[in-house]
Formats: sequence, C-alpha cells, structure tokens
Amino acid sequence: MSVFIPERNWWAQPLGKDEKLWLKVCVLTAIILFLMMPLYNLSGHQNPSHEGYKVSPERFNQLTEDFVAKNKVRDEVVKQRFGTTEVEMKIPVVHPGPGVKDIYLRARAWEFYPILELEEGREYRVHMSSMDYQHGFSLQPQNINFQILSGYDLVVTMTPRETGEFYVICNEYCALGHHTMIGKIIVK
Repeated sequence: MSVFIPERNWWAQPLGKDEKLWLKVCVLTAIILFLMMPLYNLSGHQNPSHEGYKVSPERFNQLTEDFVAKNKVRDEVVKQRFGTTEVEMKIPVVHPGPGVKDIYLRARAWEFYPILELEEGREYRVHMSSMDYQHGFSLQPQNINFQILSGYDLVVTMTPRETGEFYVICNEYCALGHHTMIGKIIVK
C-alpha cells in the first residue's frame, strides 16, 4: 500500500524537474544501448560467427569417417572412467593435409571424435554436429562456446593463434556420462 493515494488523472500532471532528468537519462541510455548492438558487431570483437545447415546424423557421420580415413596420422589411447569401470579407447588423431580446409568434429554420448591436430596460423572451417543429444562445444581456456544439435551442421571458421593442447568440454548436460565428455585440439 502506498503512503498516499494519487490524485485523479495523475498521469496528466506535468513532470517535475527530477522526473524530467530521470526520463532523459533513461531514454539516452536506451538509445546508446540500441546503437551499441550493431556497432559492437561491426568492431569484430565478438564471438566468432558461424553457419548452420541441416544434415542427417548418418550423413554427418559418413563425412566425419571419410575425413578421418583421409587425414589420420595416429591413434591416441584415452582412459575414461564410467562408475567403477575404467575403459581405454583409441581415438584417431587427424592432421588435415595441405589444401584441406573443412574439418569435422562429431559429438556423441560421451565423446568428441576425432582429436584434431591443427597448424598455427592456418584457417579452418570446423564442422560440428551431434549424433544423439544436444551437446555443447566449449574450447578451454579460451571460453569459446557453441551449441551442437543433432540434425544440424554447425560450421565455425577459426584460425589457431597459439600452440599447445586445448580441451573441448561439453557444456550442455547430455545424460549420465556428461562429465566424461572431453575432446582435444592440438595446435602445432
């Protein structure tokens, strides 16, 4: 309950000096925020833009397997723990050859496949899709995040700028093994 009951037709009364100032500050702030959205995008300091296409999980799986068959350099043994059971899995490491710009990363319960070995300063188009659940792509420690959905090919253009091993974690809960879903990108 208010301290006093407003007069009839209170909205038709002229604004006071403080109210006019407050209203001007609010309108000016709204205009600045509205203009900053396209200006920030034009400045180029936002998260990378991406493309998206519809694709069946079967077709994307085939594209990924073809990519791995052509560019595999070795296998890496990865240990994962599911409850009390520890499992060793062989994950292929792929190094795209000269002229290969499109690379594929498949997400499924509960792995990213394959391990990508990239070259510093070279531009790549990373195609990502899920075979089952909704997954997340979070490149650490850069904190670049994307949502990976089944039935869609998410294409992100990226150029690695520093060497090292970078981990990809799933940041969308995807059932019981979610916490074990870690991939790797090696930049040489």
